[in-house]
Amino acid sequence: MSKAVVIIPTYNEIENVELIVKAVFDLNQGYHVLIVDDSSPDGTADRVRELQEEFKAFLHLEVRSEKTGLGTAYIHGFKWALANTYDYIFEMDADFSHTPADLIRLHQACLEGADVAIGSRYCKGVNVVNWPIRRILLSYGASMYVRMITGMPIYDPTAGFICYKASSLKSINFDAIRFVGYAFQIEMKYRAYKRGAKIKEVSIVFTDRVRGVSKMSGAIIKEAVWGVFKMRLDSIFDKKRFYNAEKAS
Repeated sequence: MSKAVVIIPTYNEIENVELIVKAVFDLNQGYHVLIVDDSSPDGTADRVRELQEEFKAFLHLEVRSEKTGLGTAYIHGFKWALANTYDYIFEMDADFSHTPADLIRLHQACLEGADVAIGSRYCKGVNVVNWPIRRILLSYGASMYVRMITGMPIYDPTAGFICYKASSLKSINFDAIRFVGYAFQIEMKYRAYKRGAKIKEVSIVFTDRVRGVSKMSGAIIKEAVWGVFKMRLDSIFDKKRFYNAEKAS
């Protein structure tokens, strides 16, 4: 069986972490879980250490010294996963906005040939539960904006529920990634797309968190709006900067 690991970044997710870890293991797919915790003051990492006694070789923990953004947490996890020779590497939130059972569908899409499988909220209408209409419009509008600016044929470029083949991650120079927040998800897809990755969207239902506090902020949204535009300009007018960074991988 191919080795697969689910990377879950956490910061103050004590209410969710045990539930989400057990939900992944209850799938009985042999998936490992890597928690990348940013020294949560609520004891999230300590709870994971307790769970490691039960799940031993299947549950892994990396604790970073400070909170430096979602993107850097995932990059930390990607590097760890590649160093430990996993074949398939997932991104998933800790708060159950992503349904753990959908991991199987994303994995299957990669087994059938996709390099990147995206759990998409928008490839078949709008599949979002418990969001106010303002947030839906903001998210959907951001997705349309990213498609227009980058030219990527992806309905949900800001999605954070993804399965990567290890080979697709190896083609990306993580040290060249410039975004740390909301725009990180866009940049990862864009760099994979520009490297010729086969990308498939798998329709999912996204449900807003019911426990814990959202990490979304105005600064994160601003990074996405202006950062995506500059990223596209660099790929057109500053090819040396954009592509040489990729070749460094």
